[in-house]
Amino acid sequence: MEYGTVVGIDKPISRLVHGAMVLTGEDDAKEFALLDAVIEMGGNTFDTAHVYGGGSSERTIGRWMASRGNRDQVVILGKGAHHSQDRKRVTPFDITADIHDSLERFKVEDIDLYLLHRDDPSLPVGPIVEVLNEHKEAGRIHAFGGSNWSHQRIEEANAYAEANGLTPFAASSPNFSLADQVQAPWPDCISISGPSGEDARAHYLEQKTPLFTWSSLAGGFFSGRFHRDNLDEFTEYADKVCVASYCSEENFQRLDRVQELAATKGVNVIQIAVAFVLAQPLNIYALVGCYTPKEFQDNVEAMELKLTSEELEWLDLKR
Repeated sequence: MEYGTVVGIDKPISRLVHGAMVLTGEDDAKEFALLDAVIEMGGNTFDTAHVYGGGSSERTIGRWMASRGNRDQVVILGKGAHHSQDRKRVTPFDITADIHDSLERFKVEDIDLYLLHRDDPSLPVGPIVEVLNEHKEAGRIHAFGGSNWSHQRIEEANAYAEANGLTPFAASSPNFSLADQVQAPWPDCISISGPSGEDARAHYLEQKTPLFTWSSLAGGFFSGRFHRDNLDEFTEYADKVCVASYCSEENFQRLDRVQELAATKGVNVIQIAVAFVLAQPLNIYALVGCYTPKEFQDNVEAMELKLTSEELEWLDLKR
């Protein structure tokens, strides 16, 4: 496992972050075994959110940490202030309410890294930065940032923080994968993949911003299940989202090349897709939602695949 650091957090942070959205709370023995395996493989960072499973993800992580007595080992990446069906919720009130909910679910006193799950660009950043600083000063969170915030809005927030002697955003969590999003999978998502993400990637490269990139496998596009001739067969919600968001001809051309390179190197398609993300000259922590220890192990092994710049360009149809 490889590790990095985020300002404000005194623990190493694994470059592979286990996506805990897969936790349902229906089978603690099975899900605790998965989390134990992730820890054994060096993955100490777990991505959760207030909205995942109506809180089941956070509660499961909380029960697991309590049963194992390992809170000091674990880096909690929490997210809150997601929009509801009725309104956008990126307000000081909603941020505060979600933080308190999450702390109670985790049964802990603090969250290592707290990300705002969505943005509301119609609101000024000042009150948002101020309330996050209040929670940091109170010890409820140690560092904070934005998930699905544009780099311009993060810069705006950080300029406000600097002008007012406050702590700035420490991290960003956009989508990034080899596949280019042709349509946002959910409202108000931010992706830095593909040609449209070049400016954001250049900005984050210059700033060396820690990036907790989600959907490294493009919503399952690189799972091997999606083909040019079977797209009308998918009926499950998540599969239909993948078809709409990623199943373009250009992405299938990328998939063709991933399959070719995987065969040459004797690895699987998923490992090449993850290796592409981790090989970028960016400060990336890849979020991977694994259902089994074997899936997480495959991702760990993908870290050992050091793709050349020529291979990266070829996979991305640039040569």
